[in-house]
Amino acid sequence: MSDDVVRFERRQHVALITLNRPDARNAFNPEVLVKLEEAWTKVREEDTIRVAVITGTGTAFCAGADLGRLIPLFSGARQPEDQWDHRLMADPGLAGRAILRDGDVVKPVIAAVNGFAIAGGMELVMGCDIRVAAETAQFGMQEARWAVFPAGGSTVRLPYQIPYAKAVELLLTGDLIDAPQALALGFLNHVAAVDHVVPLAFEIAERIATNGPLAVRAIRASIREAIGVPEAQALKREMELALPVFASEDAREGPRAFMEKRPPVYKGR
Repeated sequence: MSDDVVRFERRQHVALITLNRPDARNAFNPEVLVKLEEAWTKVREEDTIRVAVITGTGTAFCAGADLGRLIPLFSGARQPEDQWDHRLMADPGLAGRAILRDGDVVKPVIAAVNGFAIAGGMELVMGCDIRVAAETAQFGMQEARWAVFPAGGSTVRLPYQIPYAKAVELLLTGDLIDAPQALALGFLNHVAAVDHVVPLAFEIAERIATNGPLAVRAIRASIREAIGVPEAQALKREMELALPVFASEDAREGPRAFMEKRPPVYKGR
């Protein structure tokens, strides 16, 4: 298996992305961000990929920014030293795309949280559509402790992904919550034993991948685009997304397969 800091594997219609800096608790350094953004580009652009699963190696999902390498680079305390530093600094939007703050990979992303998801690691989970976590996983936003701002989207996303008062408490105190607490708050879909986290995420991914890919992408887009939008505007956009799906070959194949009592064969067109 690759020793790359970000592993990318294809398993039929599912991509598995693995953060692989276990000695650094999979923290984001410039190389990780560059390669993670490249992985999301593959997910978005390769038609055979319908769902992505992201996880980490070792006992952590992701501990957030590498305080020794990344934050000093962003603050100007450290000058670019290698190709990863230069590539990151040459593209101001790259970090946001890498942690799913900005842009859109278009397809569903499932977080398989094998351990700690702290700061930017928790923000990466916020950008995922479905979340499965180990019983031992912990979550928290600790940037305020180190006098930095959690600019990966958490001040916008967390207050609507969990109750407002709890979101504010977590963001301002830096306290951690465990997986059962995160599940009770609605931040997670499932909690499982650590060795079942990735298999469960794949089980969900494969169920999604058997559905019509155009319908899945349009449904996901409608859900995301409706957040914070007036209902009339959201309903108009829903219909704009729905009509091309109804006109697709897949929309004819699905009902036909149902009537013929056989599995549908979707082509994404």
